Amino acid sequence: MQILLSPKQLHLTILRLAHHITENYSSLENLVFIGIQPRGVKFSDRLIAAIRQIRPNEAIQYGILDITFYRDDIRDELHIANKTDISFSIENKLVVLMDDVLYTGRTTRAALDALQDFGRPEKVMLCVLVDRRFNRELPIQPDFSGKTIDTMVSQKVKVEWDREEVVVY
Repeated sequence: MQILLSPKQLHLTILRLAHHITENYSSLENLVFIGIQPRGVKFSDRLIAAIRQIRPNEAIQYGILDITFYRDDIRDELHIANKTDISFSIENKLVVLMDDVLYTGRTTRAALDALQDFGRPEKVMLCVLVDRRFNRELPIQPDFSGKTIDTMVSQKVKVEWDREEVVVY
Protein backbone atom coordinates (compact mmCIF):
# COMPACT_ATOMS: atom_id res chain seq x y z
CA MET A 1 0.00 0.00 0.00
CA GLN A 2 1.22 3.47 -0.93
CA ILE A 3 -0.36 6.71 0.29
CA LEU A 4 -1.05 8.87 -2.73
CA LEU A 5 -2.65 11.78 -0.84
CA SER A 6 -2.34 12.36 2.90
CA PRO A 7 -5.20 14.05 4.78
CA LYS A 8 -3.56 17.47 4.38
CA GLN A 9 -2.82 16.87 0.68
CA LEU A 10 -6.39 15.66 0.12
CA HIS A 11 -7.81 18.81 1.70
CA LEU A 12 -5.51 21.06 -0.35
CA THR A 13 -6.31 19.18 -3.55
CA ILE A 14 -10.05 19.64 -3.05
CA LEU A 15 -9.54 23.33 -2.24
CA ARG A 16 -7.39 23.77 -5.37
CA LEU A 17 -10.06 22.10 -7.51
CA ALA A 18 -12.72 24.40 -6.04
CA HIS A 19 -10.62 27.45 -6.93
CA HIS A 20 -9.86 26.09 -10.39
CA ILE A 21 -13.56 25.61 -11.17
CA THR A 22 -14.76 28.92 -9.74
CA GLU A 23 -12.02 31.12 -11.19
CA ASN A 24 -13.36 30.42 -14.69
CA TYR A 25 -16.83 31.81 -13.93
CA SER A 26 -17.77 35.25 -12.64
CA SER A 27 -21.15 33.80 -11.63
CA LEU A 28 -22.18 30.26 -10.79
CA GLU A 29 -25.77 30.91 -11.88
CA ASN A 30 -25.54 28.82 -15.08
CA LEU A 31 -23.42 26.08 -13.46
CA VAL A 32 -24.88 22.96 -11.89
CA PHE A 33 -22.88 20.40 -9.93
CA ILE A 34 -23.74 16.70 -9.90
CA GLY A 35 -21.99 14.04 -7.82
CA ILE A 36 -22.03 10.47 -9.11
CA GLN A 37 -23.35 7.86 -6.66
CA PRO A 38 -22.01 6.21 -4.65
CA ARG A 39 -18.32 7.10 -4.18
CA GLY A 40 -18.36 10.38 -6.06
CA VAL A 41 -20.79 11.90 -3.58
CA LYS A 42 -18.32 11.94 -0.70
CA PHE A 43 -15.89 13.80 -2.94
CA SER A 44 -18.54 16.13 -4.35
CA ASP A 45 -19.90 16.99 -0.88
CA ARG A 46 -16.43 18.19 0.11
CA LEU A 47 -15.86 20.01 -3.16
CA ILE A 48 -19.19 21.82 -2.91
CA ALA A 49 -18.40 22.81 0.70
CA ALA A 50 -15.11 24.32 -0.53
CA ILE A 51 -16.88 26.16 -3.36
CA ARG A 52 -19.42 27.54 -0.87
CA GLN A 53 -16.53 28.91 1.22
CA ILE A 54 -15.06 30.62 -1.85
CA ARG A 55 -18.43 31.96 -3.06
CA PRO A 56 -20.50 32.31 0.14
CA ASN A 57 -23.15 34.63 -1.34
CA GLU A 58 -23.99 32.57 -4.41
CA ALA A 59 -26.67 29.93 -4.71
CA ILE A 60 -25.14 26.63 -5.80
CA GLN A 61 -27.23 24.03 -7.59
CA TYR A 62 -25.97 20.64 -6.42
CA GLY A 63 -27.47 17.23 -7.00
CA ILE A 64 -26.54 13.57 -6.88
CA LEU A 65 -27.00 11.02 -9.64
CA ASP A 66 -27.46 7.27 -9.41
CA ILE A 67 -26.14 5.38 -12.46
CA THR A 68 -26.82 1.81 -11.31
CA PHE A 69 -29.16 0.89 -14.16
CA TYR A 70 -27.19 2.77 -16.82
CA ARG A 71 -24.02 0.74 -16.38
CA ASP A 72 -22.97 -1.66 -19.12
CA ASP A 73 -21.20 -3.96 -16.70
CA ILE A 74 -24.12 -5.10 -14.56
CA ARG A 75 -23.63 -8.74 -13.73
CA ASP A 76 -25.98 -11.37 -12.36
CA GLU A 77 -25.85 -10.23 -8.76
CA LEU A 78 -28.55 -8.02 -7.29
CA HIS A 79 -27.87 -4.32 -7.64
CA ILE A 80 -29.42 -1.95 -5.14
CA ALA A 81 -30.12 1.47 -6.54
CA ASN A 82 -28.85 4.57 -4.78
CA LYS A 83 -30.68 7.87 -4.56
CA THR A 84 -30.86 10.42 -7.35
CA ASP A 85 -31.61 13.95 -6.18
CA ILE A 86 -31.60 16.54 -8.94
CA SER A 87 -34.24 19.11 -8.05
CA PHE A 88 -33.35 21.60 -10.80
CA SER A 89 -33.23 21.69 -14.57
CA ILE A 90 -30.00 20.97 -16.39
CA GLU A 91 -31.46 22.21 -19.68
CA ASN A 92 -28.91 24.55 -21.33
CA LYS A 93 -26.78 24.58 -18.18
CA LEU A 94 -23.08 23.95 -17.69
CA VAL A 95 -22.92 20.67 -15.79
CA VAL A 96 -19.93 19.67 -13.67
CA LEU A 97 -20.02 15.90 -13.07
CA MET A 98 -17.96 14.86 -10.06
CA ASP A 99 -16.46 11.48 -9.20
CA ASP A 100 -13.63 10.27 -6.99
CA VAL A 101 -11.52 8.16 -9.40
CA LEU A 102 -11.56 8.10 -13.20
CA TYR A 103 -10.39 4.69 -14.36
CA THR A 104 -11.92 3.02 -17.44
CA GLY A 105 -14.43 5.78 -18.21
CA ARG A 106 -17.44 3.46 -17.95
CA THR A 107 -18.88 5.19 -14.88
CA THR A 108 -18.70 8.55 -16.64
CA ARG A 109 -20.33 7.12 -19.77
CA ALA A 110 -23.18 5.74 -17.65
CA ALA A 111 -23.55 9.13 -15.95
CA LEU A 112 -23.75 10.87 -19.33
CA ASP A 113 -26.52 8.46 -20.35
CA ALA A 114 -28.39 9.02 -17.07
CA LEU A 115 -28.12 12.81 -17.40
CA GLN A 116 -30.13 12.70 -20.63
CA ASP A 117 -33.22 11.88 -18.54
CA PHE A 118 -32.94 15.34 -16.98
CA GLY A 119 -32.61 17.44 -20.12
CA ARG A 120 -29.98 18.58 -22.58
CA PRO A 121 -27.17 20.56 -20.98
CA GLU A 122 -25.19 23.16 -22.88
CA LYS A 123 -21.96 21.47 -21.83
CA VAL A 124 -20.85 18.68 -19.49
CA MET A 125 -17.50 18.87 -17.72
CA LEU A 126 -15.89 16.17 -15.62
CA CYS A 127 -14.13 16.82 -12.32
CA VAL A 128 -12.33 13.93 -10.64
CA LEU A 129 -10.14 13.67 -7.58
CA VAL A 130 -7.81 11.06 -9.16
CA ASP A 131 -7.27 10.42 -12.87
CA ARG A 132 -5.76 7.03 -13.74
CA ARG A 133 -4.93 8.25 -17.21
CA PHE A 134 -3.52 5.19 -18.98
CA ASN A 135 -6.29 2.76 -18.09
CA ARG A 136 -9.15 4.16 -20.17
CA GLU A 137 -11.46 1.88 -22.14
CA LEU A 138 -13.48 4.80 -23.50
CA PRO A 139 -12.33 8.17 -24.88
CA ILE A 140 -13.20 10.16 -21.75
CA GLN A 141 -10.90 12.75 -20.17
CA PRO A 142 -11.44 15.00 -17.13
CA ASP A 143 -11.71 18.76 -17.42
CA PHE A 144 -10.56 19.12 -13.81
CA SER A 145 -8.45 16.59 -11.93
CA GLY A 146 -6.85 16.76 -8.52
CA LYS A 147 -4.12 14.17 -9.11
CA THR A 148 -3.10 12.36 -12.29
CA ILE A 149 -1.31 9.06 -11.85
CA ASP A 150 0.02 6.19 -13.90
CA THR A 151 -0.93 2.78 -12.55
CA MET A 152 -0.92 -0.80 -13.68
CA VAL A 153 -4.22 -2.53 -14.33
CA SER A 154 -3.54 -4.83 -11.36
CA GLN A 155 -3.36 -1.88 -8.95
CA LYS A 156 -6.34 -0.37 -7.17
CA VAL A 157 -6.77 3.28 -6.20
CA LYS A 158 -9.10 3.88 -3.29
CA VAL A 159 -10.18 7.02 -1.51
CA GLU A 160 -10.40 6.16 2.18
CA TRP A 161 -12.80 8.85 3.41
CA ASP A 162 -12.80 7.59 7.00
CA ARG A 163 -9.02 8.16 7.11
CA GLU A 164 -9.12 11.12 4.70
CA GLU A 165 -6.47 9.73 2.35
CA VAL A 166 -6.02 8.23 -1.10
CA VAL A 167 -4.11 4.96 -1.35
CA VAL A 168 -2.79 2.70 -4.10
CA TYR A 169 -2.79 -1.06 -3.52
